[in-house]
Amino acid sequence: MTFEEVYNLVCQRKKEMPEGSGSTELFKKGAHAIGKKLVEEAAESWMAARYESKKDQAIELSQVLYYVAMMMAEKGLSLDEVYKEL
Repeated sequence: MTFEEVYNLVCQRKKEMPEGSGSTELFKKGAHAIGKKLVEEAAESWMAARYESKKDQAIELSQVLYYVAMMMAEKGLSLDEVYKEL
């Protein structure tokens, strides 16, 4: 899955707000809750890089990317707006 696909999936989840979804619960709580999750996953990816396997780090980094996409969707940022700043 590409980042674009993750972003589109997250945008779809925000639109549909499926019952029982962890993403739905975070969207209901807003940017603060999404940001806390993003910071948590960033810290876990750092620790995985230091103490765990490559696979564990890949898992943690995939979660960082997911929550980046969630924050973008929450704040209405497009891929182009973010890519422009890279």
